[in-house]
Amino acid sequence: MYYPYLRAKQFELLALREFAETFGDESKLIPIIEPVKKGFNSLKTALLKMKEKGMAYAVILNPKVGELVTEYTELELFLFDINGKYENWVPAFIVTNKNSTGIKRKIESLELNNVLLICQDNVDHEDPVFTQLVEIENVKSVVIDGDNRSLRRKLNRIGKDIIRIDDQFKAQKKNADYIHIPEERFTEEHTCYTDEGFYGFADYTVLDSNFADGGRLPYAVAMHFTYKKNEEEIWVRHFVSDTNDDNTNIQGKFGEAAEKAVNFFNEHHITSTAIEELKVYFTNDQYPGLGVLKKLSIKHHLELINSVLSNE
Repeated sequence: MYYPYLRAKQFELLALREFAETFGDESKLIPIIEPVKKGFNSLKTALLKMKEKGMAYAVILNPKVGELVTEYTELELFLFDINGKYENWVPAFIVTNKNSTGIKRKIESLELNNVLLICQDNVDHEDPVFTQLVEIENVKSVVIDGDNRSLRRKLNRIGKDIIRIDDQFKAQKKNADYIHIPEERFTEEHTCYTDEGFYGFADYTVLDSNFADGGRLPYAVAMHFTYKKNEEEIWVRHFVSDTNDDNTNIQGKFGEAAEKAVNFFNEHHITSTAIEELKVYFTNDQYPGLGVLKKLSIKHHLELINSVLSNE
């Protein structure tokens, strides 16, 4: 099972919503969603679509970035109103060295089940308070760094489902930096996670794992699309505009990057609903906006991993 980790921003949620519309009833993934906005309209629309399609999803009740870092009550009320007793909803918590007791109390007071814990790298797994948290029956699965072998052994002993998370996307400081990196290896976890004893694997899709809200017009337009390069490896290809001296004519920059992407997909016979949407924008000389380009990259990656897991 694949657990893409996404922040609940507009175009991340739109990617999930459109994926659910097409593949929700045959999904091989459970997105982990970290709410970051005080307004819940986009989140509500995405969750209701996944719920309608019978797709499982995890939502973090104690986000650590964005606008909800210290305001959990409103988020809790919203999630219970949307999900109720929906069996495919996975309540999730980010565990630090200071909040194990509070999470345990919250799980018990809200009578949560099927709970997923996300352990930050610096969690002291020998802390008795942490042990008390992970040992409760209500906690079903735990997300850990792929290299944390000692925590993995502990969780194996107490029978928890373990999900490996890796930061696979190597983000550059500027979009133009990708010009010198046409493609790079992304992952092969889909082929080996079960052999290594993991229940599932996770990553941040084709996004930087570091949270950033907002931004400014770039000098270069870059699109990042994953593809199956061989039987074991998935690589990511970077398509970048050529005229990158200033931040004017973004539509023209999009055309330059999109032409490279469309030519590559046609040459290698790669397709997805996201790629077909990109081709329509390119053919019609229509610039959809940077947010839509991000949506397309995410949605394509979700479709690719779902297809790979469905065919195994």
